[in-house]
Amino acid sequence: MAAEILAGLPRRDARLVLPEKDVRRLAPGLARWLERGADPESCGRTLAASLPEPLKTPVGIIAHRIVALLPAWMPVLPPRRAFVPPDPFQTCDGCERVFRSREPGRCRDCPPTDRTAAAA
Repeated sequence: MAAEILAGLPRRDARLVLPEKDVRRLAPGLARWLERGADPESCGRTLAASLPEPLKTPVGIIAHRIVALLPAWMPVLPPRRAFVPPDPFQTCDGCERVFRSREPGRCRDCPPTDRTAAAA
């Protein structure tokens, strides 16, 4: 993955064409970024951002950035639970009170109607 990121840098800036031998040499350093939890997209963005004008040695600046900008270890976070939206608001058919429910009807404080009593 690290070699793919490095080889793809010219898509971000055409001046960042790296020779294959340099991609192989720099890939282990960039692999450490990925081991630390860095996103592949952000790796490419960081390496290609704010390049000097004129860019004399693309390999040199990428090699420097891989070492100098090595991210700190990112904590492993538990997976996020999917957001479950709450039930929509309904207006009680008996007392006009607002309550949350998937289906319209009566709130829990109102006596059930003959239809809801038969369903239960």
